[in-house]
Amino acid sequence: MEGRPQSVERLVEELGRLPGIGRRTAERLADHLVRVPKEEAMALAVAIRDVKRAVLRCSSCGNFAEGDPCPLCGDPKRDRGLLCVVTAVKDLLVMERSGAYRGLYHVLEGRVAPLEGVGPEDIRLQDLVTRVRGGELREVILATDPDAEGDMTAHHVVEALEGCGVTVSRLSRGLPAGSSLEYASPATVGEALEGRRPAS
Repeated sequence: MEGRPQSVERLVEELGRLPGIGRRTAERLADHLVRVPKEEAMALAVAIRDVKRAVLRCSSCGNFAEGDPCPLCGDPKRDRGLLCVVTAVKDLLVMERSGAYRGLYHVLEGRVAPLEGVGPEDIRLQDLVTRVRGGELREVILATDPDAEGDMTAHHVVEALEGCGVTVSRLSRGLPAGSSLEYASPATVGEALEGRRPAS
């Protein structure tokens, strides 16, 4: 944009690539970063650099961690017969905050959304099947969102796990239909987990 230094314009463009950040918000964030003391802006830059250097995905569950396996998969006190399937790491964090779940996780890294061109082959569904077949699991709990894409994803998971010898259940509809697990309160998540039902 005319009148804005090229380096600031590049910062606006990069900030605008972040999810949920439009052009105007990116401009406000860039303006803020230009105005703050250099040390404060550099602290953000160093934090981003450190995250990209240190954080990786757990090879077992797909959680973000600074080691492999992640602390959850490596915790011997967790119930290794339970596996909660979530679409994203943010949903895993919601489940953990509820304090109601003490099993293991599997992050699909997406959900089936045909209108967006995302099919079952584009998520970690085959990894889940391999994990279920090779483990000592007794139950797989589906914690997908109670909306069209979440229902479709759950359907594909149930189909893929047929004949694997595990019970497949889904969080109860204590979660409002059409909502996102990410925004549910810990108490709501706990109730949905306790009232889970067979997945179909």
